[in-house]
Amino acid sequence: MARTGIFGIRLNHPAQVIVVAFLAAIGVGGAILMLPVATVGAGSAPPITALFTATSAVCVTGLITVDTATYWSGFGQGVILLLIQLGGFGIMTLASLAALFVSHKLRLKGRMLARAETGALDLGDVRRVLLGVVKITVLFESVAAILLTIRFLVAYDEAPLRAAWLGVFHAVSAFNNAGFALFSDNLIGFSGDPIVLLVVAVTVIAGGLGFPVMLDIRNEPRRWRRWTLHSKLTVGMTLVLLVAGTLVITLAEWSNPATLGGLSGIDTATNGFFASVTPRTAGFNSFDYGQANESTLLLTTLLMFIGGGAASTAGGIKVTTAAVIGLMVWAELRGDPDVSRFGRRLPPNAQRQALTVVVCGLAALFVGNVSLIAFSPFDIGDTLFEAASAFGTVGLTTGITHLLAAPAQLVLMILMFIGRVGPITLGTALVLRERGRLYRFPEERPIVG
Repeated sequence: MARTGIFGIRLNHPAQVIVVAFLAAIGVGGAILMLPVATVGAGSAPPITALFTATSAVCVTGLITVDTATYWSGFGQGVILLLIQLGGFGIMTLASLAALFVSHKLRLKGRMLARAETGALDLGDVRRVLLGVVKITVLFESVAAILLTIRFLVAYDEAPLRAAWLGVFHAVSAFNNAGFALFSDNLIGFSGDPIVLLVVAVTVIAGGLGFPVMLDIRNEPRRWRRWTLHSKLTVGMTLVLLVAGTLVITLAEWSNPATLGGLSGIDTATNGFFASVTPRTAGFNSFDYGQANESTLLLTTLLMFIGGGAASTAGGIKVTTAAVIGLMVWAELRGDPDVSRFGRRLPPNAQRQALTVVVCGLAALFVGNVSLIAFSPFDIGDTLFEAASAFGTVGLTTGITHLLAAPAQLVLMILMFIGRVGPITLGTALVLRERGRLYRFPEERPIVG
């Protein structure tokens, strides 16, 4: 049964509801940020600035064209924080519901599909999921806010209210993988403070794992063998990316005086780890990526494209998608008839869906990068990094965001929107479109390779 959405638009599919909801949040947020009270000094923010900031906040990206700390007033910063929380909490809730719905549908097949299409979703599941997401969100954001507030209060002599505001803002921004900061240099000023960096990093990782994984960890903290295949793949792939990213970035920037070269051993390791965490897709930075080596930028671009866990606040194609593609390649190289891991066989439809998400993601990244090159004077290295950051809803930049013209900023807004809403709506649509066929065509094998 169709639902009537905003302005009388009939919404016949859950994906349409997600798209319209995010567009509405961006529109309202941009309108509020255009109010004179939202900016410091006289006048109001230009429409393109307000809309870009609202898009970045709702899509929990962190790319900015103006300095959040000095351009926006306390009211404006509060609006940005609210948009981050709405975007992160909303997407986390919708993604978790979609993931649980898909899992039920696969087990109960036609019955669950019919129930979902008619809106007859069990109320008990909805309440349990929503309450679970709320509890996890409040827990991690509260703990991070308290720790950061104490640190800002004790180590940096901030006034109590200012310290609390900084703690809350950065905790919410970190858990929702947004990357917005209330410091003009983001977190570069804390490159020598492992406490702040580690608190933010752990909060980012927690937000990027996804609610289904957190639920498994909470229920079976010491019995990982009982976790679902999704949780095992997410945690395993996350650990691999974190370790590999830390080692490569630390070694690549070890002797670079503009990034990690001038730091002590412990600070170098901490910043290397932090630089491996934030592309998952937080967007905080503790050094200037405009001064980083090309190998670091290339690896960071790859990490941004992969992103974090499914049904989480992170963007990108998701680590489980990358894991499935890797397992498919490994099975083909070994000549195995099935793609399997942890004693479980991956169904062919999951493999096709993972491949579809990757191909669509690469297409969006390619078109976005070409568009940025056409609308800006920067070389392909900078534009590719910027496009990957927008699509992965990361927020890292080599320093060109504020220099882009309005058409290029519009390209980034589209990429941010696609990166936040696209993978979820695409994944949901692919599952909902699964159907049986009463016949099969004759098989014929083309030449591959």
